[in-house]
Amino acid sequence: MGTRKPFTNVDSFLLEHQIKMGKDALFTLLASHNLLIKRRRRRALTTYSSHWLRKYLNLIRKFIPQRSNQLWVSDITYWRFKDKFLYISFITDAFHTKSWDTK
Repeated sequence: MGTRKPFTNVDSFLLEHQIKMGKDALFTLLASHNLLIKRRRRRALTTYSSHWLRKYLNLIRKFIPQRSNQLWVSDITYWRFKDKFLYISFITDAFHTKSWDTK
């Protein structure tokens, strides 16, 4: 609950006791006495590796492609958009990336 709802609840009390205090002043007063609720940051859980399902070995760890179409790699990423997540997947031929260059 933010300060807007408590302010409307105590507004009549403040007027009744002739206390002039706006919403921002009430917010500052509550913050100075650590009475505000801390907002939790929500993070998307993207990887959970402690599951019971089978985990496959990395079969391409030392493999260096010598020509096109020998190895394709993919990745997925997401963006938070308003209250939803948008996912995008990339699939590329590993031969054409600089990460395999052994010079």
